[in-house]
Amino acid sequence: MDEDHNNGGFLDMGKTDRSVWLMKCPVVVAKSWKSQLASSSSSSSSSSSDSQPLAKVVFSLDPLKPDDPSLHQFTMEVAGLETERIPKSYSLNMFKDFVPMCVFSESSQGQSSVAMEGKVEHKFDMKPHEENIEEYGRLCRERTNKSMIKNRQIQVIDNDSGVHMRPMPGMVGLISSNPKDKKKTMPVKQSDVKRTRRDRGELEDIMFKLFERQPNWTLKQLVQETDQPAQFLKEILNELCVYNKRGANQGTYELKPEYKKSAEDTAAE
Repeated sequence: MDEDHNNGGFLDMGKTDRSVWLMKCPVVVAKSWKSQLASSSSSSSSSSSDSQPLAKVVFSLDPLKPDDPSLHQFTMEVAGLETERIPKSYSLNMFKDFVPMCVFSESSQGQSSVAMEGKVEHKFDMKPHEENIEEYGRLCRERTNKSMIKNRQIQVIDNDSGVHMRPMPGMVGLISSNPKDKKKTMPVKQSDVKRTRRDRGELEDIMFKLFERQPNWTLKQLVQETDQPAQFLKEILNELCVYNKRGANQGTYELKPEYKKSAEDTAAE
């Protein structure tokens, strides 16, 4: 069944009743899958063989209590990572409560069309097995250290009037070399400075580094440390941290237990 779409294309509703799973996976796994899919699509034109699966999901239950959902376990074995230092085994933690969602796809071939691929039946959070958490923590630390290395270049500017220079944060306009014009510069509130979003994976690495320095941070402190938009930071914090609503650390964030272990291992080293 097709329905008219606002942009002149069609909305395909043929798979409306299909159940799909939604899964949040680590950045390193997502990048590896993306690379495998890209290489698979490039080789498909020259080969007619079927594409290889990216992973295998194993569902375990208690045969004595097969209908008890609390005893159900989902694990994932990722394929195609033999040459990469990425954990192969993961636990899939199922969310019991989540906002009803649907999955859509868009095709730009020929006439533009949008198709509904199904309704989200289960939502999972993917994390490495306990035996792989140390290796995964080491991998995260290496990515963090690599992201902290900045390739800086020095360029000599002949024009001393500052026309080609970018204004420093907290200042409006350009800084003039004329002493009479210096009093015209006005400070800008920190909230008015436009912040540019970093790459999500790079920001996660920086967050791990900050929580290695100290276990608890307020949102304001993290905004100052990372120079990132508060709303974007909240999205990352909701995935990596828990928010303390009471107690001695009220109003602060701290890493979730599965991520805290890697930070503690770093401190021990």
